[in-house]
Amino acid sequence: MLKSILVVLLAILLAAVATIVLMQSSPKWSAGKVVRTPDSRFDSLPDYSFKPHYVESHGYRIHYVDEGPKDGEVVLLMHGQPSWSYLYRHMIPLLANAGYRVIAPDNVGFGKSDKPVDWSSHSYQMHIDVMSGFIDAIDISGATLFAQDWGGLIGLRVVEQRPDRFARIMISNTTLPAVGGLKGWLGYPMFRAAVWNAGDVQELNLGGDSFSFATWVAYARTADNFDFAGLFQRATTRELSDVELAGYAAPFPNEETMAGVRMFPTLVASQFRENQAVMDDFYTKWNKPLITAFGDKDTLMAGKDEVWQQTVPGAKGQAHTLVKDGAHFIQEDKPEELVKILTDFIKAN
Repeated sequence: MLKSILVVLLAILLAAVATIVLMQSSPKWSAGKVVRTPDSRFDSLPDYSFKPHYVESHGYRIHYVDEGPKDGEVVLLMHGQPSWSYLYRHMIPLLANAGYRVIAPDNVGFGKSDKPVDWSSHSYQMHIDVMSGFIDAIDISGATLFAQDWGGLIGLRVVEQRPDRFARIMISNTTLPAVGGLKGWLGYPMFRAAVWNAGDVQELNLGGDSFSFATWVAYARTADNFDFAGLFQRATTRELSDVELAGYAAPFPNEETMAGVRMFPTLVASQFRENQAVMDDFYTKWNKPLITAFGDKDTLMAGKDEVWQQTVPGAKGQAHTLVKDGAHFIQEDKPEELVKILTDFIKAN
C-alpha cells in the first residue's frame, strides 16, 4: 500500500515538474504571417511628420525614425506597449536640433513595423533577437540608449547582446523583471495562473482598488475594445487632446493588427531566469555610464530605479532624477526635462 502511494506521489511530482518545464518560454521562434497598417492611417498625425525608414531583421520589416545629422552622436529611443515611436514625437526634434542623430524604431507588432497576426509569433526572445538584428542592420556605434516600459525589457537585453555598440544608458520607468532559483522556474507558470484566475476583464481600472498586474494582463488579452485613449490618459499627467490620443490607436485599425498589443503584457514574466542571469553576469559589471529618470507619479515602477542605481557600477555618481509630475508615459508629460537630463548626461560622460 505504502509503495503504491509513493509511486502515485512520484508520478504527480514528475508530472508537476514536466508541466513547469513545458510552461517556460522557449528560446526558439520563427517569423510568422504579418500584416502592415495602411500608410493612410498615419496621415496628418500631430507633430509626427518624420520621414519613414525601413530595414529587414530576421524576416520582419522594421520601421524607424532617423532624424538629425547623420554624423551626430546616436541616441536610440525605444518604446514599449501599447505605444510606438509616436510617443517620442516631442523629444525627437529637440534632440535632433541639439546635434544628435535620433533613431526611434517601432517594435515588431507596433507602429509602422510588420505586425504578426498570430499571438504565438510574439515571444520575449523574438523581440530581443529582432531588435539586436535591427541594430546590426543600421550599423550604429557609440549609441546612447533611452528606454521606457518594454523599451527597457527589450533594449536592456539588446545592450547585453551588443555591448560594443553602446556608450551609455538612460532608463525611465522600466526595468528587467528578474527572479532566479526555484522562484524563477515557478514564476512564469504562477503568473499565467494568476492571469487565468483574473478571468475576462473588460474595464480598465488603473490605480483602482481592484487593479493588479494580472488584471491588466487579462484586460489586454480579453477586452473586446482595447481602450487606447483611456490607458494613455490615465498613465499621463498632461491632458492629451483627442487627436493625440487617436494617434496611439492609429497603427491598429482592427483586431488582426493587435497581436502584439494583446500579447506583450503576458510576456513580462516569461524570462525571469534569463533576466536574472543578465543582471548577475552583465549589469553588475557594466562600467559605462547609466542614469535613471523615473516619474514620481508612476506607481507601477516606484523603487525600480534604486535597483539600477545600486546594482550597476556605471550608475555610481550619476545625476539620477525623480521627475516631478511624470507618470508612466513620461515622454508625454516631461519631454523637455527628459531631453535636458539626457543631453546633460551625455555631455558629462
